Amino acid sequence: MPIKIIYFTVNGRPERAEFPEDCPAQDVKDLFRSAAEAGPHDILKLYNPKGSIINISPGLEPNSPNSCYKLEVVAADCNSEPLGAELAGALGFDLSSMEKRLQGLEKKILFEAGETPAVVYEMKKQVDSFQEKLESVEHLSWLGLFKDLSETTHQPSPFYHKRTLHKTKDECERVQEKFLQMSSLEVSEEVRQYLKTPTFDNWQWEDAEIMVLLQVMYTDLDFTATFNIEPDALQHFLFEVYRRYNNIPFHNFKHCFCVTQMMYGLIWLTDLRSKMDSTELLIMLTSAVCHDLDHTGYNNAYQINARTELALRYNDISPLENHHCAVAFEILEKEESNIFRNLSTEQYKRIREGIIKCILATDMTRHNDILNKFKSILSAFDFTNKDHKDVLMMILIKVSDISNEARPMEVAEPWLDCLLQEFYNQSDIEKLEGLPVTPFMDRDKVTKPSSQTGFIRFVLLPLFIELANLFPCLEQHIIDPVRKALDYYTEMEKALERENQNRAQSENGTKHKESAGSTVDGCAETGPDALKSDVII
Repeated sequence: MPIKIIYFTVNGRPERAEFPEDCPAQDVKDLFRSAAEAGPHDILKLYNPKGSIINISPGLEPNSPNSCYKLEVVAADCNSEPLGAELAGALGFDLSSMEKRLQGLEKKILFEAGETPAVVYEMKKQVDSFQEKLESVEHLSWLGLFKDLSETTHQPSPFYHKRTLHKTKDECERVQEKFLQMSSLEVSEEVRQYLKTPTFDNWQWEDAEIMVLLQVMYTDLDFTATFNIEPDALQHFLFEVYRRYNNIPFHNFKHCFCVTQMMYGLIWLTDLRSKMDSTELLIMLTSAVCHDLDHTGYNNAYQINARTELALRYNDISPLENHHCAVAFEILEKEESNIFRNLSTEQYKRIREGIIKCILATDMTRHNDILNKFKSILSAFDFTNKDHKDVLMMILIKVSDISNEARPMEVAEPWLDCLLQEFYNQSDIEKLEGLPVTPFMDRDKVTKPSSQTGFIRFVLLPLFIELANLFPCLEQHIIDPVRKALDYYTEMEKALERENQNRAQSENGTKHKESAGSTVDGCAETGPDALKSDVII
């Protein structure tokens, strides 16, 4: 098998990586992560000699020591304690340090021996397994192992960057400073085109850069010129949006970006600029940006069952979505962050109505109603009909909101891990508080593949297929990847079932042997002496 040799630098230090051309993408990323001595939550960025960011993947072009790539760790959480610091004192070691030592050992062996021995892979597997076990017992919080739940039920998992739920002032100021420094930089044409595709990899970008990319979307769709959106207002708006997304595993600022980026891509892929007016496109993009503002990681069912302030305020009617809307317009009420401040009253009224309609459509309890309405008008869809376009706008934000499985697997699968962590956190809290446990969130009943197969089959595909009926060009862009994802998780589910069956058979065999042994021992006690005793008695 042909071997690729990649030369790169890490903090000015020359490195060389070798891997087969058919090497899995994750293995290549792990190799670069090891070279950078990066932690599991750090984000790596790779630049080509021209200074453009490129994907870390098996498709990297071989180079020479004179044309090195440049590798950077751009999202290390330097201000937080090491992963599992709370446990380090009690257990007598730091899991993060162990992992880094193992990475260093692997790197040294690779350099000296040219390949990684099986024992190192086994050690890595054990470290990963132990870390997974630690994370899975986080719901034993009432033992005081991780956190004091009596303080608040809305603390995020300590394994999600170990941050407070709301962003700290220092955290926001650092990101804002970076954003303002980069906001005037020219984004390359290569990145602009990549930004329009569903294959865009969000994991390679830090928060300040994400705000720059959101700014690019507003500029490239001509919103800044058409609606006289001043640069300082747009920058303040994007920063306030960033500030009001919380540090939770899934419904965070990166999710906001992914949904907006998919909406942006759909606008270009379907040539909506020729079918809908600029105001409607502005409504859809801004709705995507704001659609999960101040989400705390607990869904509407929890809000209602726990009788939270939001549920009481909105009378159990889409509490979260109503809250997201309210926070969006709180931001827009401030003069410095009001991107609509130069619009007429009528224009603002129309935009506000549209944003509310779109964000409320993301409540999954309304899914069937909205989809059925879209199906009923599809055969006679008319882009001059406002009601038709309103339904389409709701469908587009719904598709964007749940579009992760339309992305490449290496981008999509980490998002599923984040979502499951958030789900498990909620079901743990529901158990602790004696509330009804949401079935699809219960860590004792749900597996990674089982959570996806039903969702893809009964929610994603029916929705995506109907949109592709209106825009056939989307078949290859969003439906084919989702079908591949369904195949992937179906196979994973079958493999898990086989593993469980084999384990059950093995356990039954062991029990059978133990039972047989007990029977033999029992017979020994009913031998001649035992019979003699019976006679005497």
